Amino acid sequence: MECFLEVVVSSKIALYFVGFKATQYIRPAKKFAMIEGARVRLNGWQRAAVALGSAVGALLDPRRADLIAALGETTGRAAFHRVLERMKRSPEGRAILMERPRVISSEVGHAWDLPPNTFGAAYARFMGSRNFSPDDRPPVRFMETEELAYVAMRAREVHDFCHTLFDLPTNLIGESALKVIEFEQMLLPMCFMSVIGGSARFSERQRRLFYQHYFPWALKAGMQCTDLMCIYYERHFHENLEDIRQKWGIIPAPPPPRPYGA
Repeated sequence: MECFLEVVVSSKIALYFVGFKATQYIRPAKKFAMIEGARVRLNGWQRAAVALGSAVGALLDPRRADLIAALGETTGRAAFHRVLERMKRSPEGRAILMERPRVISSEVGHAWDLPPNTFGAAYARFMGSRNFSPDDRPPVRFMETEELAYVAMRAREVHDFCHTLFDLPTNLIGESALKVIEFEQMLLPMCFMSVIGGSARFSERQRRLFYQHYFPWALKAGMQCTDLMCIYYERHFHENLEDIRQKWGIIPAPPPPRPYGA
């Protein structure tokens, strides 16, 4: 049996080596060239091997966005199917699927020029203050169809919009809290595993803060807000931030209580 395939999950680095032969490489069609690079079709046990290797690697190094992305794709097929069907039933969701907008610099750069009270300007401040680029998201590799690959990419790319709307920091506690909301919204196994893995790395003080303060808020926020995958965020950049929070039922994260906030 032929084996020894290097599974590449970004254009620059290899994810890891697993012992199987790729069944097929799928090159994106012209319209789908927005999802860069080749997708890899996996059978069941190959998918399990990639999921397991990604989970272990991400637990060892949570900064590896490529591993987290691979874990989300290989364990989230059913969840992404459900999200796709919800998007097809929503007017804004259908528009997203038809137009396939990308959250990349060339498409969202105008947010930096919007008035300071707008959602777009708040997103620009969030990105600029952290020196983040919308172009840094890893490509989709392990989804079978173009539609599912786009849904997975969209979920990945709107993550920073959610940070902005919920006013969450990008530290370990903030990321874990947002993963709670994303799990409630999409039921992605990767989100649940990220919360478990993230909380395992908390100090005792951080663990108390998360489970006593942020976790209850995140549960309520995720249930109360609208379907976050059915929002065409880019069309609302020019709207007042507080107005769209109210319209979409979004509860911003409360400040940490004393002594945590001191």
